[in-house]
Amino acid sequence: MVAVATTLWGLNGVISKVVLNHGISPAELTECRMLGAFAGLAAVLLLTQPHALRVTRREWPELIALGLIGLVGVQLLYLVALRTLPVGISVLIEYLAPVLVALYAWLWLGKHVGRSLWAAIGLVVLGLALMVNVLSGGGGLDARGVAAALLCACAYAFYIIVTERGIPRRPAVATICIGFGVGSVFWVFAAPWWNFPWGRMPDEGSLDGRLSAWHLPLGLLIACVVVLGTLVPFALLVSSLHALPAARVTLLSTWEPVAGGLIAWVWLGQSLTASQLAGAALVLAGILVAEGLVGGEPHA
Repeated sequence: MVAVATTLWGLNGVISKVVLNHGISPAELTECRMLGAFAGLAAVLLLTQPHALRVTRREWPELIALGLIGLVGVQLLYLVALRTLPVGISVLIEYLAPVLVALYAWLWLGKHVGRSLWAAIGLVVLGLALMVNVLSGGGGLDARGVAAALLCACAYAFYIIVTERGIPRRPAVATICIGFGVGSVFWVFAAPWWNFPWGRMPDEGSLDGRLSAWHLPLGLLIACVVVLGTLVPFALLVSSLHALPAARVTLLSTWEPVAGGLIAWVWLGQSLTASQLAGAALVLAGILVAEGLVGGEPHA
């Protein structure tokens, strides 16, 4: 489930890039993702498990935090970081989340974190550094951008931890649905739906890259972002927490930049350098270690 979810997110990155190239802003696309995902999940749950959407007064603070910090926060802070930092640096800092989750499990929960998991974290971080060309993308870094990217990593780790904690009380998909609902309310005020360029939805746009000869309506591309890039992968990732601990899921989710790079190479013709290929290999090695296939079974 984690592998399929992160592969779909890699595909979504390319589709989102095509949509943004046609004039839709990041805020508008994010609002579509959250509103569409909430509507789709809520419709299914109301038909099948309406009781799962019931929320007690005690649960609201945690669910509001999940929606605003874990869902809205990750996307918004990442965009803030991109204003002043190279994309590679922003992505690398965001993917420090596995380290934060492991540290939380060790320091706060008092759980034993095996050496193989720490080795996996090291491989993943080093691999991501190579994949995003951190060595050639540095220079003077804006302090506010670095702070935003670090907060983004914290928000991502917070999302995984809070989602795992909420699973015993209700189905995982219901937890994420309510979180999307909270985020949707935020975006209604931050980017009012009546300002959205609805009239452009029938316009056909090129798929760019090697598929530039193909054209699809902008509305259909955005629908792909909502369904294939949001609804399906979020449901899969949250459901995977039934079988895997948060630290393991967060580590496995780092397959996303590898999948995204491969899809971008096939679709957009973006080639990988030797260092990026080496980084991809290290990320894969880290995933294998985290799965207990190399170096023994880790604990988190």
